[in-house]
Parts: sequence; C-alpha cells; structure tokens
Amino acid sequence: MNYAGIGFIAGHELTHGFDDRGKQLNKMGELETWWSPETEIAYTEKAKCIRDQYSSFKSEKLDAHVNGIVTLGENIADNGGLKIAYRAYEKHRGSEKCLPNLAYTPKQLFWISMANVWCTKQREEQTKMELLTSGHTPSIFRVNGVVTNSKDFARDFNCPANSRMNPEKKCTFW
Repeated sequence: MNYAGIGFIAGHELTHGFDDRGKQLNKMGELETWWSPETEIAYTEKAKCIRDQYSSFKSEKLDAHVNGIVTLGENIADNGGLKIAYRAYEKHRGSEKCLPNLAYTPKQLFWISMANVWCTKQREEQTKMELLTSGHTPSIFRVNGVVTNSKDFARDFNCPANSRMNPEKKCTFW
C-alpha cells in the first residue's frame, strides 16, 4: 500500500517537472524552450485530452465544472504519478497474500489505497470554491479522473468495456 500512497505522491511531484509549467524550465530551473517542435506538438495534443476530460467533470449539485485549464498541471501530475506508482508496484511487489476476510485482491487494494490519499469530507461551499478558483481538482474528480484513464485499474477491477469507470477514450500521457 506504500506504493499507492507515498509512491503516488512522489510520482506526482516528479511529474510536475514535465507538466505545463515544468516543461518550460531547463535543468538549471531557467526558462527555456528545450523540447523539439514535434515533442511540443505531441505534448499539446495529450494535454488537450486531459484538459477537455477534466473540464467535463461537473458537480450537478453545485452546478459548477472543473476548470481543466487552471487545473491542467495538477491533473497531468496526478495521471503521471499514478502511472509511476503502479509501475513501481508491479515491478517490486513480489508474491502477496490476500488479507483475510477482505474481498479485494492485492492489486485492488493498491487502487483503494491510492484513492484514500484524496479521501476528504468537504462542505459544499468549499468544494464550489475549489471548483471555481483552485489549481487542484476536487478530490472525487481527481480519483475518478486518474483511474478512468488507467487500463490497469479497469483490468484489476474487471470493469466492463465502455462503462463509466472504463471509458473507451482514455487520456494517456506517458
């Protein structure tokens, strides 16, 4: 579960070096265009997918959408961080036993542990303020956004193809 918790956060922070702001800085932290035009074009297309996906997330109760432009860097970092954490987990996990009396596999527990990173209880006013002004996507959309982009999540939970948690269109960045 450490891979899903601290691994996800570490991967998230590492990915910031290549998000919409981090990509503009060279190895010395100075503003520089260092990517090839081809890389920049490919990145922009992938970023547009993330931006549009998160912009479609709406709180019906609050009648407010996620601002996919303002939250782009965090959403890229969430998606990259999760991929890094899951790859590390897969590479180093070894054999695992199921926990007694739990109906979840070790891989499913990875995802549950990752979701717990963003577990929160907020007042509606706070969520609306976050939707309107924050550079961070509210927690429920952060969790659902990254897992719906993951083929691994869909496989580990046997999500039916084209279901809410396993849409056909996934935004894959790395």
